[in-house]
Amino acid sequence: MNIEEFIVVEGKDDTTAIKRAVHADTIETNGSAISADTLKRIKLAQEKRGVIVFTDPDYPGRRIRAIIEEQVPGVKHAFLPKEKAIAKNGKSLGIEHATNEDIRASLQNVYTPKREDVKWDDIPLSELMRARLIGHPESKKRRDQLGALLQIGYTNGKQLQKRLTMFQIDRQQFQLAIEQLDQEEHHA
Repeated sequence: MNIEEFIVVEGKDDTTAIKRAVHADTIETNGSAISADTLKRIKLAQEKRGVIVFTDPDYPGRRIRAIIEEQVPGVKHAFLPKEKAIAKNGKSLGIEHATNEDIRASLQNVYTPKREDVKWDDIPLSELMRARLIGHPESKKRRDQLGALLQIGYTNGKQLQKRLTMFQIDRQQFQLAIEQLDQEEHHA
């Protein structure tokens, strides 16, 4: 599998895992303190061939993703579910622990953020509350499951509405995903 875009990862181990799974060029952020030089390289890469941000499914990974998204509009996103990124010893989390198949699956489900010139309806907060995604004791667990189901990654309550809008999850897709969550919960 060849990937035309540059893939932005956190470090050398992630690069090794990506190159083991696909043919692609990577840019390493070297942790969550992204330097101005690294951001310049990412901007140039976006102009030349495009960029896919593929960071670890944890707080530092989400922070890196947010910084890049703010500084380099239009980058694409790939997400790896948390359970696919856990080391065999269960003590660390990262892209480098994923199987080749899981890395390829994440890169085949890349999301492109909405264009600014296209109006997209937000899913109202009241709907997110009704779906028990915010303001409920089970909210964190349900957001985690929803992120995996829609392949948009985990978000906290504040980020959820923005992420749904960014990836153009419409009300029908959202409702189908909530129905599936409810069914799985009912059968558990």
